[in-house]
Order: sequence, then structure tokens, then C-alpha cells
Amino acid sequence: MSGGIVSLGCRLNIAESEAIRGFLADGPPTVVVNSCAVTAEAVRQSRRAVRRLRRENPEARLVVTGCAATIEQDAFAAMAEVDAVVLNADKLKPAAWLTHGSGVLPSRSEPSRHTRAFIPVQNGCDHACTFCIIPQGRGQSVSLPIAEVIDAIARHEGVGEVVLTGVDVTSWGADLPGEPRLGDLVGAILEAFPALPRLRLSSLDGVEIDPLLFDLITNEPRIMPHVHLSLQSGSDMVLKRMKRRHSRDQAIVLVQAMKALRPEIAIGADLIAGFPTETPEMHADNVSIVRECGIVHGHVFPYSPRPGTPAARMPQVDPVIVRERAAEVRAAVAEERARWFASLLGHPAQVLAERDGTGHAGHFASYRVPQGTPVGSLVTVTPTKIVEGILE
Repeated sequence: MSGGIVSLGCRLNIAESEAIRGFLADGPPTVVVNSCAVTAEAVRQSRRAVRRLRRENPEARLVVTGCAATIEQDAFAAMAEVDAVVLNADKLKPAAWLTHGSGVLPSRSEPSRHTRAFIPVQNGCDHACTFCIIPQGRGQSVSLPIAEVIDAIARHEGVGEVVLTGVDVTSWGADLPGEPRLGDLVGAILEAFPALPRLRLSSLDGVEIDPLLFDLITNEPRIMPHVHLSLQSGSDMVLKRMKRRHSRDQAIVLVQAMKALRPEIAIGADLIAGFPTETPEMHADNVSIVRECGIVHGHVFPYSPRPGTPAARMPQVDPVIVRERAAEVRAAVAEERARWFASLLGHPAQVLAERDGTGHAGHFASYRVPQGTPVGSLVTVTPTKIVEGILE
């Protein structure tokens, strides 16, 4: 029988799925869908995953958790394929899973457990972006204290890379005594693990990057030169209607300041195309910021309304136009990425080998590693060509 955990959406879900796997290792066969609700399409994908896993695992217990299952609990519980729903508030409580008497099979979507460790350091969000429903599924921001983060990393001794994840990672510490900042946590990790070769940060909110964190990102070689920004739009008017807290110019200045100190930093960003009220001029700003910031890792989402969010009540852009605009933003990212990949040819890079014969460099470009390279090892690769988006 096939089965396991299917993790949809963010890296936080991936990290939480690994914890769930540990809770359920000794029970009877169970499949778990760790769902996502960031867009309406993500919810549809979660439902499709439930139906597919039920067809493939007719005798297994099927449990749904995650944001979609929390926000639309009744709808998922009503699905004939679903045996139980575990809400986000309970998903990291072993007792909640033991109650269901479930166990987990090896996962098809299993991350590279022996190459990198995803460590959730924060959950929830205190902001109110008009397009986002995630706070309804995750609740208020809650930070994991430094000592507990250190303990979590220690349990992954020997991995080549640690990735800090969360819903709003840069808000880490605001709810802790003394209100430490993310830079304090990163500094503590580097001090506690002097042999850790690579520390990577997941999506960051630029306006929350504190001075110490900025200094570490731009000067500490063990922090990977890969900054993924929660940008969302390149238009000031759209950003205002999204209730984002940064402007276009602030994002550009931040990227320029980082690259001035560490030119090899690769920039990633989340961008939403076709947000309600977006005009052709606003869309043009969304396209042009890709080049302004040198965005080479782009997560481009065509806007889709989420019931219960303010943006869903705003004047909507025609869905056909939304898809066209998303394609244009993706094309801009692809052009920037192709230019960047070409600049990497002939230059050696240290790559963390994965299970499929590829690996990621510090700036998160994909490389082909030499045949026989041990999984989880760091190897130097000098690419001479690009084949299907991989440097070889």
C-alpha cells in the first residue's frame, strides 16, 4: 500500500509534517494531508489530494490537518474520504494524533530529511493583509524561545543545512520577554552550533529586518546568500490596498543595500498578479520591480478571492486578465533568472547534494552533482552548461 504525508503550501507545513511523522511512527497505516489555504486554488489542491490518497489507500485512515482544514473544518470533515480533521492549534500535540490511533507510512513527498532540517521558530500572524486568510487558520503570532530552537536544531545533528521557517518569521520574538529580534535568534544559533555549515532563512518581511539580522545576512558566510522577500506587489497603490507596511522604494533600497555589501545574494519574492483594482499601470510596476530588485526566485500567484477577506469584496479584475498578468510577471522572473544562470557558468559553487542527483548552492540555484556524490555532503561544482533549469 502507498501512502504517507502530503504537505501542501509553505515550508512551515513541511517542518510540521516531520513532527507529525514522529508522533505517529508506530501506529497502523495512515495517510495525512497537511493542507494549505493561501489561495482558493490551494484549497482545491488539498481536496484533490484527499480524493487521490483515498483512491490509492482504501484501507488506511485518512486525516486532514493544516490551514484549509482549520478554516473550512466542516467542509473537510464532511468529505466522505476523510476519517478525521486535526486543527492547526492541535497538530503539534501528540495527544491529538494518538486520539485518532493513527500511524504514518513513508511519505512520497518526504523532504530531504538527512540533508537539511526545517525548524519552525514562529507560527501565526498579527497582521491583517487584505488578501490573506492565513491568520484565521494559524492565529496570533507565537514565537519559540531561543532555548527550544537550540534544542530542536540539536536533534538534527549532522544535517548540512538548517532552514528557519514560520508564517511571519521576521516577527519572531515580539511576544517573548524582552522582545528579542530575529537577529538575536540567528546570532544565538550561530554561536551554539559553530560547526553548522549552512543556515537559511525562509520568507522575510523587509520592514521587520532588524539591524543585527541585516548585518548577519550581509556579512556572515554561514548565512546563505538567499533572501526571499514577502513583497507581494511592485505598485505602491496596490501595496496600500493590501495593507502591506512597505513601499516599492523601500523594497528596492533594501535589496540594493544588501547587494552592495554582499553582491552574490540571490533575491526571491512573492508577487500577486491581478489584485483587485489593479490597473495596467499598477501591473507595469509589478513587472518592472522584478528587474529593479533582480528577482531570480519568484513565487508568482494569480490573485484569487478568498471568502472572508477584505480583498474579496473589492472590485475584481477579470480572471482572464489576471492569468495574463501572472504570465507576464512570471516571464519577467524567467528572463531575470536566465540572465543570472548565465552569469554563474564557469564559477565554482558549493552545493549540498540531494537524493535525486542534484543539489542547491547557497544562493539556491539548482546544480547537478557528480554521480556517486553522497547525499547530504557538500561538494564544489563548476557548471559549464544549463540543462532544463539545472546547472551542470
